[in-house]
Amino acid sequence: MPGQLRDYFVVLPDSAAGAAAAGQLPGPGAAAGRCAAPGATGPAREMGGALTVAHPSGRPWIVARPLVRKVSHLARGEDALVLIGPDRVPDAVLAGILEGARDRTGLEHRLARLPGLYHVVARLSGRSWIRGTATGLRRIYHARHPAAGTIASDRPAVLARLIDAPLDESALALRLLDFLPHPLSRRPVWRGVHETGAGYGLALPVAAPGTAAVPGPTEHRWWEPPPGELPLAEGARKVGDAVAASVRAHVGGLDRISCELSGGLDSTALAFAARDTGPASLSLLTVAARDRYSEDETWARRAVEAAGGTAATTTRTDGAAPAVRNHGAAPAVRNHGAASAARNGHPAPAPDHRAAPARGRHPAPALDHHVIPAADAPYFYADLASTAAELNDEPLPVAPGRARAELLLGRARATGSRYHLTGYGGDEIFLGLPHAYQDLFHGNPFTAWSHLGGLRHQLGWPLLPTVKALLDRSAFPRWLAGAVTAAPQPVARTPLLSWGVRQSLHPWLTGHATALIAEEFRAAAEHAEPIDPWRGRHADIDGVRMGARHFQAMEDIGMTIGLPVAAPFYDDRILEATLAVRLPERISPWRYKPLLVEAMRGVVPDALLARTTKDHMASDEHQGLREHAPELAELWTGSRLAEHGLVDARQLLRLAAEPFSPVLAEHSISSTVAGETWLRTAENAWPAPQSTL
Repeated sequence: MPGQLRDYFVVLPDSAAGAAAAGQLPGPGAAAGRCAAPGATGPAREMGGALTVAHPSGRPWIVARPLVRKVSHLARGEDALVLIGPDRVPDAVLAGILEGARDRTGLEHRLARLPGLYHVVARLSGRSWIRGTATGLRRIYHARHPAAGTIASDRPAVLARLIDAPLDESALALRLLDFLPHPLSRRPVWRGVHETGAGYGLALPVAAPGTAAVPGPTEHRWWEPPPGELPLAEGARKVGDAVAASVRAHVGGLDRISCELSGGLDSTALAFAARDTGPASLSLLTVAARDRYSEDETWARRAVEAAGGTAATTTRTDGAAPAVRNHGAAPAVRNHGAASAARNGHPAPAPDHRAAPARGRHPAPALDHHVIPAADAPYFYADLASTAAELNDEPLPVAPGRARAELLLGRARATGSRYHLTGYGGDEIFLGLPHAYQDLFHGNPFTAWSHLGGLRHQLGWPLLPTVKALLDRSAFPRWLAGAVTAAPQPVARTPLLSWGVRQSLHPWLTGHATALIAEEFRAAAEHAEPIDPWRGRHADIDGVRMGARHFQAMEDIGMTIGLPVAAPFYDDRILEATLAVRLPERISPWRYKPLLVEAMRGVVPDALLARTTKDHMASDEHQGLREHAPELAELWTGSRLAEHGLVDARQLLRLAAEPFSPVLAEHSISSTVAGETWLRTAENAWPAPQSTL
C-alpha cells in the first residue's frame, strides 16, 4: 500500500458499527491499538503502529497512525480534546483550552493561543467537532459508511477504501487544469467522499435519546479573516512572533535539524528563525542552478557567511564530502516584545508551550552548508515511476518535480537531520496578488492608482484594459462561470484584477473532458460564494490554500524517505497576522515582500533583507521535456487517462517527440503528467470495485 497509509487518522461514531469499521482500516495493525481509558490524560496508548482514543463507552473514537505527527489528548469527564500536529502539546495547555469551553466557539477562542498547525478533534456534550486549518494545510474529509454512518478523516483515500468508493471522472478531469479555483478545489476524486472547506469545521451529532438514528454532519464556519487595519510596524511584530512560534512548534528542542536554503528571502528567513531555536546542529542545503545568471547560490553563501560560516562544501553525488562547520557565531535573538502578540484582540501564545528562548540562552549550533551541484539535480519529469511511492489526496501538479525533491530531502536526511524546514508558502502569503488593488480602489482610489501605475510599468499592462479591469464589478459566480476557455489567453499582458486567473483548456484534452470541466464550472457557479467579499482577499486566501494543498506532495515524499518536512509559513497565525496589515503597506510594486522584511529585521541581517530578485526554474522544466522525452512517450503509451476518454494520447505522443513545440511553450503539461501518474498509483493501491466511470 502506498503513502496514504503512513500517516492518517479517522474519527468514528460511538456504535458497534463504528467499532467494526475501525477493524477495516487499511494498514497492518491499524485497528489493533488498545483504547486509552476514557478518563486518561496525555497521549493515547499505542500498539501495532496504531493509536486509539476511546469514546466514554470504550469504543474507538479516534484511530490514528501518527508516523510523523504527534497526538496530544486530554479528557475531562465526557469532554475531550485531541490535537494532531507537529509537536506534543503539554497537558496543562490542553487543560487550559478544554476547561471552560462550553461550546465550539469558546473552544476556538482558546485554541487561538496556539500556532495554527493542528487538526482539532473535540468532544463537547457528546458531539464531535473536527476541523483542519484555515490555510488548508490540514484538511478534513467525510463519507457515509453503509453501516456506521458518517466517518471523518484527514485522508480521502482512507475513506474511499472504507466505503469502496469509485473514482469520480468529473473531479479527475478538473485536475487536468493547471489549477483549480475555489470552490472546485474541494471536489475529492472519489465519489461519496466530501471535503469540509478550509475555515469550516465538521460537527458530528449523537443519536437522539431512545433512537438509533444519527443526524447527518453539519459544517460550521470557525474562521474569519481579520480586517486589514494594522500599520506595518505593528503587523511586522505580529508576523515575526508568529513565524518564530511556528518554527519552534516544528523543531524546538530537536538536536539536529535542516533547512532548505535556496538563497531566496523566504528560506533565508526560516533558516535564521530555525537557528534561534538552539539546535546542536543545523544543516543548510542549497541546490546550485544550471543558469549561469542565477543569483540564488550567491545569496545562499552570503547568508551562511552572515551566520558566521566561512565556506560551503559541495556535496558529491555520493553525498560523502564533509561540510565545513561553524561553531562560533552567536545566534540572532528576536527583540520583539511578547506583549505584541496580544494586541488588537489576538491572544498571546500559551507561555508554557515551546516558549521563545531567552537572549543568549542557547549556544550557536554547529552550522553545515551543503551545496548540491547543478549536475546532480534531476530535471523535471525525471523518474516518473517513483511517484508510485505515494498516493496523494489528489493529482498534484508538483509531481513532475518529485525526483528533484527526493534528492534534496535525501541529502538532508543523510546529515542526520530529524526535521527539515522549507520556505514554501512565502510567496503566497507575503508577495500579494495584483487583485488586491481592486479592493484598495474602493477606499483609497488615488493610492490604488499610484500603485497600479508602478505595477503596469513592471508587467506591461496596457492602460485601457487596466482601467476596464479596475472598474469591472462582476460578481464571483459570473467570473467562475467563465473562468475556463478554449481560446488562448494573452496571460503576460492581461491585467489581473478580477476574482482569479482565467485559464485556457489544454489542446490535448478530449471533447469529453472539456464537456465535463465546463459542466462542473457551470454547476458550481450557480451557488458559489467567494471566500471573502473582497476580490483581493479572496484571491490571496485561495492562493495560500492552493499552495498548502500542493505542499502535501512534499510531506509525503518526506515520509517515504523517513524525514519529516514542514512549511512553517502555512500557519494560521501567520496568515492572520499578514491579512491584518493595511493593504498598501503589506504589498507594494516598489518593495519586495515588505511585511516579511520588516518582520525578520533583527533576526536576519539587513544586507540579506535587501534582496529584491527571485530566480525561476523554467529552463529546467523545458529542458526536462527534452531529456525525458522517452519516459514521457512511455507514459502516454497505454495512458490510463486516455482509456477514460480524457486525453488524446496520440497528440501527447507527438508532443513528447517535439519537446520544444510552441504548444508546450503555451501550455504546461505538468498537471496532465500528475493526473496520469496519480491515476496509475490509485488503481494499484488496493483491489477496487468495478469502476462506474
